[in-house]
Amino acid sequence: MKIGFRDIESFVKKPTPQARVILVYGPDYGLMRERASIMGRTIAPDLSDPFNVATLSTDILNDDPARLSDEAHAISMMGGDRLIRIEDAGDKLTPLIKEYLESPSQQTLVILEAGELGPRSSLRKLCEAAKNAAALPCYVEDERDLSRFIQTTLSEAGLKIDRDAQIWLGANISGDRLKVRGELEKLITYMGPQAQSVSIEDARAICGSGSAATLDEFVFSTMGGDAAKALRTYELLDAEGTPLITILRSLQNHVRRLHLTKCHMQDGKAFDQAIQALSPPIFFKQKGQFQAQCQKWPLASLTAVLDKLSSLEKSSKETNMPAGVLTAQSVIGLCARRR
Repeated sequence: MKIGFRDIESFVKKPTPQARVILVYGPDYGLMRERASIMGRTIAPDLSDPFNVATLSTDILNDDPARLSDEAHAISMMGGDRLIRIEDAGDKLTPLIKEYLESPSQQTLVILEAGELGPRSSLRKLCEAAKNAAALPCYVEDERDLSRFIQTTLSEAGLKIDRDAQIWLGANISGDRLKVRGELEKLITYMGPQAQSVSIEDARAICGSGSAATLDEFVFSTMGGDAAKALRTYELLDAEGTPLITILRSLQNHVRRLHLTKCHMQDGKAFDQAIQALSPPIFFKQKGQFQAQCQKWPLASLTAVLDKLSSLEKSSKETNMPAGVLTAQSVIGLCARRR
C-alpha cells in the first residue's frame, strides 16, 4: 500500500497491522531513520533488545537469503512480537521480499530502511502494490512542516516560541531531520530550564551559525551582485549537504520579500514603512543591504526572477537534470542582471 502524505504521521505512530513489511525511503536520511525507529518501537520498545530485534543488511541477505525467513519465523525467547530492521535496502532485495510477502510472519514486523528510490524502483513498486506491505516516503520537509516540527519539539521541552522566531527557524534551519533536531537541542540547552519562550534573538544567537548563516550570505550576495561570494557560499552549502530545494527556496523567499517591499514602496510608502509588512522582520544588521537591493532591483525584474526560480525548482526535480550546474549558472545570471 502507498501511504499518502496526509496519512504518514498517523501511520508512523500506529502502523497498520496488515503491513508485515514496511519500506521507509527517501533523501532525508535523518527523517527516514527517525520514522523507522518510531515504528520499530511499537513492536520492541528497546531497539537494542537482542531477543526481539534483529538488524540485517542487503549484503547479509544476498549471501544468505534464507536468513530473512528464519529470523521472521523465529519465536522470541522472551515472548511478544519481533522486529527485523534491514539497512541499506534496495532493488536487489525485491525478489526476496516478494517471496517473503507470499507467507509473512504475523508475529514479526520487517522494516526496510532505504535511501532515495525513484518511481521506477522495483522494491518501491512492490511495497506500494502489495496489500500486506507499505511504502512510506521521507522527503526533505518544506518550511510549513519544519515549522510544525519546531513548535512540537520546543513544546515538549516546555518552551513556547514567538511567531517571528518560528518563521525564521523554519526558513533558516536546513538539512535532514537529524541535523534539524541537533539545532533544536542546542537551542533548548541554550535557553536553560528557567526559560519559557524563545524569541527571534534567541534563535539567531544559537542557530545563526553554520548553514543558516551561510544561506543568508548566499541570498544577499546573489541579489547583491557579488558573484564570487555567491558561488563560494553555494559550494559551501552543497559541501555541507544542504538540500538544493532548501537553497532554492531560501533564495525565492528573499526575492519575494524584496518584491513585496518594492510593491509597497511603489504605492508611496517609505522603505521603513514598507518593511513593516515583512514577517519575520529584517535582521537589523542586514537592513542596509536589503534596502540597497530594493533600490537597485526594478519590480518587473524581481517578478522575472521569481518566475526563473520557479522554473529552476521544477527542473531540479526532473530526472537526469544537472540541477547543481543549472543553479550555479542561474546564480551567475542573477548577479549579472541585477540592474
